[in-house]
Amino acid sequence: MYSMSVEKEAGVAESFAALLRDSRIAAGISMGELARRVNYSKSYLSKIENGVKPPNETLARLCDATLSADGRLIEAARAARERADAVLDVVKLDRRQALAAGTALGIALVGGPRPVPDERVIAGLRTSFEHLRGLGMQTSPAMILDSLIAQVNTVHGLARENPEPVRSRLLLLAARIAEYTGWMSQEAGDDPAALRWTRHASELARAGGDREIANYAFVREAGLALYRQDPISTIELAQRAQRIGKPSPRTLGLAIRREAQGHALAGDRDSCERALDRAAELLESATPDTRAYPVLGSTAPGPVELARGWAWCDLGRVEAAAAILDRELARVPATSRRTRARFGARRSLAYALSGEIDQSCVTLAETLDDAWHVDSATIRMDLRELARSLSRWRSHRTVREIYPELCRVLHRY
Repeated sequence: MYSMSVEKEAGVAESFAALLRDSRIAAGISMGELARRVNYSKSYLSKIENGVKPPNETLARLCDATLSADGRLIEAARAARERADAVLDVVKLDRRQALAAGTALGIALVGGPRPVPDERVIAGLRTSFEHLRGLGMQTSPAMILDSLIAQVNTVHGLARENPEPVRSRLLLLAARIAEYTGWMSQEAGDDPAALRWTRHASELARAGGDREIANYAFVREAGLALYRQDPISTIELAQRAQRIGKPSPRTLGLAIRREAQGHALAGDRDSCERALDRAAELLESATPDTRAYPVLGSTAPGPVELARGWAWCDLGRVEAAAAILDRELARVPATSRRTRARFGARRSLAYALSGEIDQSCVTLAETLDDAWHVDSATIRMDLRELARSLSRWRSHRTVREIYPELCRVLHRY
């Protein structure tokens, strides 16, 4: 299997155009045949191969799978993008950064000493968080982030002023709320705040005497790297979650699931499949979590199969990816809007990349209402890629019908 790290660390990257041409010739495929297989025009592909236009990673993935390039085309396209980003050197500041910076260290509780919380009070605090998490499945993170931040600070403050064993229980609950606050910050498009809250969750969990959230925090950081299109960091962080301490089978399975997505991003099909199979075994063997804080990670049915459909799209196996996501999305309840929107967008993208434009538009129509309500920065990344793919078919009737609604979701602000 091709190793990305040797070329990347040495700073040697073969021209994508030359690599595409050599791979196509080695495979004995004409320019016209390759264009037909990846559903791009021959003239566009010719411009890419001749270095007239820069490569995009979607096309790189499709060509890599078609030409059996073992990730070399994916890495060459990524290297070209990274060089372009380095030249631009654009620093993005998020509108929520000031608020997050002011609240991340916690706010002091006022009102003097209070009684030690009893079991019903702690259960009530957990229930309050569960309600917020339920809302997070169905609405914009902007609707709940302020409440989540206030709740982290309240529970952490109570932990500081109470003795054991109440202190540890409250610290673990605060850690779980902080971890979810990091996830909602990422969904709101604030990656720096997401990283701060994730690491704060790890600190709170260690102070409470439990490393489970600390392990899962690396899975969350790997998720941030995944959406940055950084396969090396995704894999390394997911593997770190597996190595530290003794994570439960569930957390271990979720870490390996994330590692598989990193391998897919790198174009490493064999490693991806092995990791997905191992993750499925672990999650099937995991016992229900009965600890005093809410369960970590995805609660969607079939999380490994959903990830498999996602990963196969990244590997360029778009027809198979669409079929898996079709099957698995039928199992996701209507109340899980965020999950339905996330994997629904990926399904429509897989259909579009496979040339099934009508089916892409049909499934997209089912997804856009969910996407509008959950207002996710990460889901919009796939929707933007889908918009770029569908724009090549603007004269197609179903594309003309759905495109205005897609643009409305993408440009709601």
